[in-house]
Amino acid sequence: MKEPRSRASEHIGDLVRDLRHQATMSRKLLAERADMDVSHLARIESGQGNPTLYVMIQLATALDIEPERFVRGLTANDLPDDIKPYSEADFRRELRRRQGPGDRR
Repeated sequence: MKEPRSRASEHIGDLVRDLRHQATMSRKLLAERADMDVSHLARIESGQGNPTLYVMIQLATALDIEPERFVRGLTANDLPDDIKPYSEADFRRELRRRQGPGDRR
């Protein structure tokens, strides 16, 4: 079995799996209620997924919990290593790149 993608991914996956078990729900049933593919849910539960905010809200609704429960206690240090923080300068640079040479503001 692969290592979790990050501490945050492991935390969210463990919580989803534990809550699903407490609700005596199969993975298939939770996936249906959260409107997602079973394989995607399996990746999340194993810590291999990196669920979006939308997915976490879908799962929270299906599990009848508040979405913030997924991130409670997590910090930026728990995020995957491949997610780097962006500075304001990075955003401005990207905006200029997308605007092209003729639309500098």
